[in-house]
Amino acid sequence: MNAPIVIDFGKNIKAKMLVDIIAGARPNFIKIAPIIEAIEAQHNAGVNIDFRLVHTGQHYDKNMSGDFFEQLGIPAPHHNLEAGSGTQAEQTAKIMTGYEKLLLEKPCDLCIVVGDVTSTMACSIAAKKINNIKVAHVEGGIRSGDWTMPEEINRIVTDAITDYFFTTSEVANNNLRKAGVPDSRIYFVGNTMIDTLYKQMPRFTKPGIWEEYDLKDKSYIVMTLHRPANVDDKDKLKEIITEIVNSSQGLPLIFPVHPRTAKMLEATGISYSNLHVIGPLGYLEFNYLVQHAKAVVTDSGGITEEATVMSVPCMTLRDSTERPETCTVGTNELLGTDPKNIAPAFAKLFSGEWKKGAIPELWDGKTAKRIVGQIIQVFGLK
Repeated sequence: MNAPIVIDFGKNIKAKMLVDIIAGARPNFIKIAPIIEAIEAQHNAGVNIDFRLVHTGQHYDKNMSGDFFEQLGIPAPHHNLEAGSGTQAEQTAKIMTGYEKLLLEKPCDLCIVVGDVTSTMACSIAAKKINNIKVAHVEGGIRSGDWTMPEEINRIVTDAITDYFFTTSEVANNNLRKAGVPDSRIYFVGNTMIDTLYKQMPRFTKPGIWEEYDLKDKSYIVMTLHRPANVDDKDKLKEIITEIVNSSQGLPLIFPVHPRTAKMLEATGISYSNLHVIGPLGYLEFNYLVQHAKAVVTDSGGITEEATVMSVPCMTLRDSTERPETCTVGTNELLGTDPKNIAPAFAKLFSGEWKKGAIPELWDGKTAKRIVGQIIQVFGLK
């Protein structure tokens, strides 16, 4: 058989491109949904691009994984590596060996990783070590500066071996430039999490607890806590929650409990009439609650982005954030991890002095289209 003819127009024209899309944890699923949709649209329009969805199994509980696939219209994964639970090292090893085996059987042309979870780092490493497969990092360049966060290590390692960076902000762009990444590999495209938010807003679903707790629009607080600095010490966790309760003016506090937090919360023995601890919610139900809340108290990065776009006041119980634009532009304020900072923040909220905020640049619901458009251009697809 004759070798295929490659015509060089400055870039090689590929006959067919296979893109691996990696997802392993709840935040990943929100970010990959619009990318899959954008690739499918180009594929259906005749562009020679196809994808392979690889679920690493990092989040294996149905509430943390399966429901998101159904609600966000994500197709069934082509492969599930079934990494399951374990320590950071154990999960990393399971994901790397599973993905390596898949790539040895059938390599891809580009590995797209999103965010900053263990799966992001592990699959990036595996891809680069198998014939130097190109890696694209969606949300590349974000930094908290806090090396005690496993996510920060994942970001730094992933970005050290990434080929194409798809960024959410000019801050992220500058972080990459300072690390020596040339502008030719940085693509400022926006935020795929916000693509999903805009698309799904009309489908937000009132959860059953709305009637159960007699919730009213802008008359309750949503809480989420899962980071070690806040939940690993039961006395610290108890102090945080007590401060929130005492500052809440009796408004209902809705607290969907992350699996990491549940056991420690039980150990505190804490109980307040307006504190409602519930199980994890699906994407559509949770964001309905956020959209209609008076405020959100969280230590999650992604929720600060969603709250910003929905113009909901957000208090973040962390000393640093990898998403500073939610503070400088949006509705978020960084309170730190000292519980004594909670009461003044609530006083500001109830006095009506909380900032209105704005939506950061390019957070417009079109990010995934820009990403796929850049891939088509870089790889010279027809």
